[in-house]
Amino acid sequence: MRALSVVGTRPQFVKLAPVHRALREQGHDHVIVHTGQHYDLLLSQAFFDDLAIPSPTMNLMVGSGSHAAQTAGVLTGLDPILAGQRPDWVLVYGDTNSTLGAALATAQRGLPLAHLEAGLRSFDRRMPEERNRVVADHLADLLLAPSDVAIHNLAAEGLSARAALVGDVMVDALAAMRARVAAAPERHRPAFLPKEPFLLATIHRAENTDDPVRLAATLGALAECPLPVWLVAHPRLADRARRQRLALSAGVAQAVGPLPYPSMIAAMLACRGLITDSGGLQKEALLLGVPCTTLRPVTEWPETLKDGWNVLVRQPADLASAVSRPRPAGEPPQPYGDGSAAERIVSELQAGVRGGRIAGARLA
Repeated sequence: MRALSVVGTRPQFVKLAPVHRALREQGHDHVIVHTGQHYDLLLSQAFFDDLAIPSPTMNLMVGSGSHAAQTAGVLTGLDPILAGQRPDWVLVYGDTNSTLGAALATAQRGLPLAHLEAGLRSFDRRMPEERNRVVADHLADLLLAPSDVAIHNLAAEGLSARAALVGDVMVDALAAMRARVAAAPERHRPAFLPKEPFLLATIHRAENTDDPVRLAATLGALAECPLPVWLVAHPRLADRARRQRLALSAGVAQAVGPLPYPSMIAAMLACRGLITDSGGLQKEALLLGVPCTTLRPVTEWPETLKDGWNVLVRQPADLASAVSRPRPAGEPPQPYGDGSAAERIVSELQAGVRGGRIAGARLA
């Protein structure tokens, strides 16, 4: 079986690692196409190195740009690759512009499409990620769902016949990385980590960075938190703050650059709590038992909200009180599987090939 994975962003590289390993261990051919949506060294090549993923076979180098420009770049760049490779399956991951462009290109070529992280819904169509994931789900022939909630969402849209509950590959990847960090803590510990309690923060979504008023309020709220805040500055955040002449480091907040994946996990394990607007980090925080405060009104990971492990904050003015809440009692829920998602995914792909699954099932 030949599978072709299309990835382009940090979370997708993390998800790719266990899938690649499972495919290769079972003797399958796996082609990796990097769209180039994330191209910063610490958001791209460092993840391939840290996660022992081979270099991509092709890089589309779409770079930065509007949603339309990135999607169009993936669509036009991927089409001749698909024509030449003719894989048994094209795998797309999550909800990025890379996901949308690859899903469209695959469907137009009439090739079988599998969507990992299928069935996630924030129910807010203003979010580009929500639009991307809905379109990918409705184009895909195989919907690989990470949770019972995702399966329920797919059923509500009439997509049950194409859905399979496999668990979340992030559990697979995170378990391996956590063990690696524990085995060599000093090697992976970021130099900035203080000995006193601190909060870790990441902000990158357009709704928090592109509106100058919202961005200023968000940075002001971080600066006034009750504990020191180490802000891991995504290039998008750094660019928007520079344009608006806003300081990333102010008050109790201190900005640092992007971290390699092992160092980010080490920082999360050491912090008192996480402040983020990232979907993937909400989930990683839950898996690591780290209280999370999310600067968004909705989440596509509602399981993280149980028992207050994750709290949604609509307005930056409410951030200080949210991060001051007591740590939830007991252990966090584990709704995303047992760490064997990649093996289940490969089994579903194999079953689709043996059963003669063809592109067009999406029309049934």
